[in-house]
Amino acid sequence: MHSAPVDVDLALLGGGGAASLVLAALDRHGVRGLRVAVIDPVHRRGQDRTWAFWDRPDGDLDPLLSASWPQVEVVTPAARRVLDLAPLRYAMLRSAAVYERAAAAERRLGAIRVLAPVASVHDDGERVLVRAAGDAPAVRARWALDSRPRPPARAGRTTWLQHFRGWWLAAQSPTFDPDRAVLMDFRTPQPARGVSFGYLLPVSDRYALVEYTEFSPTQLTGAEYDAALAAYRDLLGLDPTRLSVREVENGVIPMTDAPFDAHPSPRVVRLGTAGGATRPSTGFTFSAMRRQAEQVARALAEGRPPVPRPAYPGRHRWMDAVALRALDRGSVGGPEFFSRLFDRNPAERVLRFLDGTTSPAEEIAVMSSTRLLPMVAATAADATHRLRDRLRSPRPVPPVPPPVRGSGCRPEA
Repeated sequence: MHSAPVDVDLALLGGGGAASLVLAALDRHGVRGLRVAVIDPVHRRGQDRTWAFWDRPDGDLDPLLSASWPQVEVVTPAARRVLDLAPLRYAMLRSAAVYERAAAAERRLGAIRVLAPVASVHDDGERVLVRAAGDAPAVRARWALDSRPRPPARAGRTTWLQHFRGWWLAAQSPTFDPDRAVLMDFRTPQPARGVSFGYLLPVSDRYALVEYTEFSPTQLTGAEYDAALAAYRDLLGLDPTRLSVREVENGVIPMTDAPFDAHPSPRVVRLGTAGGATRPSTGFTFSAMRRQAEQVARALAEGRPPVPRPAYPGRHRWMDAVALRALDRGSVGGPEFFSRLFDRNPAERVLRFLDGTTSPAEEIAVMSSTRLLPMVAATAADATHRLRDRLRSPRPVPPVPPPVRGSGCRPEA
């Protein structure tokens, strides 16, 4: 027989990156007197993932950063471009620092921790009843913020995965340039259907994350990731006899134009990938997840419902659908697509475009730098499929692997 539920104002379903950012934001905004519960089977600690993102220096995350770079390189077989990101910078954030800040915020907020998986969620429009597995207590909340991986509301027209493996490499002597990161290196062999690239994020002259990434419909085997990483390490001219692999990171993130239901019931709000924070055309999530946390905390501090704005404007979701379709059908090549974006626009504009924070005028300039004919064809085909979707019954949603162990510029949901 279940005991009476614990009454709270806010329940966080899932305790990973999204919930950690919410806890820290609540603490930063001085929200007190709010009864908070965190329901998750794991109390997150240590280094289990890496986030990388761009923002302006002197932000609230600065004390937590492992490294940051004012310049990055974008490399193709034909050219090596050094991009000055001012006034932005590219930054690396490892999970241990985020979890430590969230734990401190949790203590100051007096939050309740339920170490069990969520078994059921029932929203009656006034309260959300969250039952946990086993003998863990149930929680009844005024609002529930759910960051657990969830499938999209319906199938998309294009569904890819961003999947990757990274090696944390330690060198015996100075080997890396800590002042410059490699954001995208398209000299890797390109898959028959998809895009691949490597990147290099140096924390010091002797320690760096080297990663191989693909945007494609299917994952590789472990041996194939290792072979691709070894080939990229050799391409960088790194001597394997003078390096050791200290850590390995893997990840899978959905890249799809399928819609995610960010507000599935009156008092349940989804965050992270389940709440639409993953940019379909790139897999970037962290900046949108951070915006969601800030908007939730600000709303609660002001006595408003904790419902963040859509992670990206509707026009961005449409542009992503068009770009995904063009890449999937092979009408534009990935290296060419990204190379033209950085070649024909200031780096800051491209980065803000990838984060979904540009103005319509800037977006016209960015899209004009792509090859127009295939993009127009992809736009027409996308419009036709949207009309066809409206005229027929919904399609079943195919299984999409949830995001796992975000690495490099692939943040967690």
